[in-house]
Amino acid sequence: MDGLLEVSHLRKTFNGSVVAVDDLSFHVDEGEVFGLVGPNGAGKTTTMTMLAGLTQPDCGSISLQGRLFDPALNEHRLMLGMVPQNLVVYLDLTALENLRFFGSLYGLRGSRLKQRVDAVLELTGLTARATDLVKTFSGGMQRRLNFGIALLHQPRLLILDEPTVGVDPQSRAHLLDAVQQLSRQGVSVLYASHYMEEVAAICHRVAIVDHGRILQCGTLPELLSVVRHELRLLIAPTSPGLVDSLHQFVEVEPPVNGELVARLMVDGGVNRNAQKLDHTLREVMDVLQNCDAELLSIEAEEHNLERLFLQLTGNRLRD
Repeated sequence: MDGLLEVSHLRKTFNGSVVAVDDLSFHVDEGEVFGLVGPNGAGKTTTMTMLAGLTQPDCGSISLQGRLFDPALNEHRLMLGMVPQNLVVYLDLTALENLRFFGSLYGLRGSRLKQRVDAVLELTGLTARATDLVKTFSGGMQRRLNFGIALLHQPRLLILDEPTVGVDPQSRAHLLDAVQQLSRQGVSVLYASHYMEEVAAICHRVAIVDHGRILQCGTLPELLSVVRHELRLLIAPTSPGLVDSLHQFVEVEPPVNGELVARLMVDGGVNRNAQKLDHTLREVMDVLQNCDAELLSIEAEEHNLERLFLQLTGNRLRD
C-alpha cells in the first residue's frame, strides 16, 4: 500500500492547559481502514477535527500524498470526507433534497450530481426512501444518510467519528459493509469507534489512544500478541495446606461457597510463555494430586481487542 495520510507529532491544548492531543504520529495507506479506539476524552475527535481542517494544531504536521495539508486549498478539502458524531442532515427535507443540497456545496452539478446522488442512495440502501422526509426515518437510516453525504464528492480519505452510535443491527451491518467496499475501491478510512468488535472486523491496523497519546498501534494479530492470558481454575479444597502450596504458582482468591478460585496470568505472544503456562499447570496439577484436591473446571479469558484495551487504559469506556 502507498501512503495517503501522514500525521507527525500533532499536539493540541485547550485553554492553555488541557492537553487533548499529545505528540500523536501515525500514517494511513491508500485503501486502508485505520482504527482509532480509546476512552471518552482520549483525543480521538480532536484528532479528527484537526485532520479535517476544522481545528488548528498547536504544532506538528499533516500531509496528504506527501504534501503538507492546507485546509484553504480546495484540492485538499475535496480529498476529505467527514462523518461527525452528530447528525448533519435537514430533517424537513427529503433524502434526495439533502443529497442534492450537499452535493451542490461540493461543486457537483447537472448529470454528475444526479449520478453521484443515485450512487450514494444505492450504497446506503436508501433508494426506495429517497423522496421521504428525513424526519420520518429511523435513527439508523438517518445515520446512513449522514454517511452518504460525505461520499458524494468521492473523497480519497473518509473520516468516520463513531458512525454507528445508536443504530440498529441492520444499519450497522450495512455501514460496515459499505466501509469495506470503499476500502476495496482504494478509499482510505480513519475509523473511530467504541465498538471493539467493529474495529476488529474491518480495520487493517488499529491505534489504541489515551490521554492524547498512542499506547499501541499495529495489526490485530500484532496487538493481540501482547495480551495477557488468564486461566481461572475452580478447585474443591481439602487440606489446610492446599492454599499455601498453590500460592507458589498461582494467585488464589479466598474460598467462596467452599470452593477456591486460582488465577494464572501469562503474557502472550511468544512460545516461551506457552511453555511457561504448560509448566505452571503441571505444577498446579501435582499440588492438587498431592493434596487430594479436585479440579472442578478451567476457564480461559477471551483473547481479544477489548481485553487489550482494558489492559492498556486500566478502565472501561468513560462517560
